[in-house]
Amino acid sequence: MKNKLARLRSARKIRSKILSGDKHRLAIHKTDMHTYAQLLSPNGEIIASASTLEKSLMKSKKHTGNIETAKIIGKAIAERAIKKNISEVAFDRSGFNCHGRVKALADSARENGLKF
Repeated sequence: MKNKLARLRSARKIRSKILSGDKHRLAIHKTDMHTYAQLLSPNGEIIASASTLEKSLMKSKKHTGNIETAKIIGKAIAERAIKKNISEVAFDRSGFNCHGRVKALADSARENGLKF
């Protein structure tokens, strides 16, 4: 339980810095089995989302909690953001360390046109 509280404390600090600016926010969340990404407007409305729960994205993947699928989610959220004419976002990693799936998702989003 201590680890979760530390992650949530870190997430609160990150969000307070991001929300003080006037940028769109790319928020991610991960569980052992799934990865989720949401693009939020400065006032908190969801503009676009992508997750490993979408059957259209995970056609032939058996396991959804790995780096490969995080790259697919990063590419999908970047494409959806570009369609909505959003190219610059703030990356809200929700207190998760920036390695593994989180880093793969961020790198994939950057490669596909998002700037953060």
